[in-house]
Amino acid sequence: MAKVKDSTDRISQAVRIGEGFQLADLAADSTPGFSGGKKGAARAMAAADVEISELQERLYANGRDANGPAVLLIIQGMDTAGKGGIMRHVVGQVDPQGVKLTAFKAPTKEELAHPFLWRIGNALPRPGYIGVFDRSQYEDVLVVRVHNYVPRATWARRYAQINAFERKVAESGTSIVKVMLHISRDEQKARLAERLARKDKYWKYNPDDVSERAHWAAYMEAYQAVFDKTNTAVAPWHVVPADNKWFARLAVNQLLLEELRALKLKWPKPGFDVEAERQRLELS
Repeated sequence: MAKVKDSTDRISQAVRIGEGFQLADLAADSTPGFSGGKKGAARAMAAADVEISELQERLYANGRDANGPAVLLIIQGMDTAGKGGIMRHVVGQVDPQGVKLTAFKAPTKEELAHPFLWRIGNALPRPGYIGVFDRSQYEDVLVVRVHNYVPRATWARRYAQINAFERKVAESGTSIVKVMLHISRDEQKARLAERLARKDKYWKYNPDDVSERAHWAAYMEAYQAVFDKTNTAVAPWHVVPADNKWFARLAVNQLLLEELRALKLKWPKPGFDVEAERQRLELS
């Protein structure tokens, strides 16, 4: 019975959005596709980490000739949604030499001098790598839209530009996993309060996060537009309820595992005569 309860088989499908998806209808404290609770999630993640580690090594090995596939994991979410936890507890479990992590901040002067996707293209993972974006190209249709940093006509064109960009990325051999960590406004307030209550959390606190709360409704509207306009077959969106940190981490863990499995990678064949090398080694 416990095995059924802890089953993670339905998570990825449960968090993948479909036609007509409405963010407002998804409870941020729900655990779609999983009923095993926090302890069950810990067991499931421990088991998955072993498999992810081997699959990542296969991915890295297949990219040594610069022609193999790559995986791009995009993590979006409101402040305090748990992006850092995903980096530590999910991405942190794989070999760092095969990971390229990029945390996108406000664009620099150099980046602003180029089209908005320029810096995104420069950060894409090479063959054999798992690329991880902490925020991404979607900031240019989220925060930019909410704060009117560019004219409406400019950001409105970007949805189609993003779709075209992601299609080319996928065609080049990079699998794209897009995740939005969905936190409730009340939970965000509680997490910000915790940062103010603990000295060891002061460094995480940013006064701007409270200012951004005034724009919550605008952000939810902007996210809904993102889902409506950029949920494509080659780069579908997954919305993960994030009020329960343990579930958010489990869900992303499973999404990464399933993407690596789907590559069906075998160990690359050697570029040398194995038996001859054994004999050479024996005689050395």
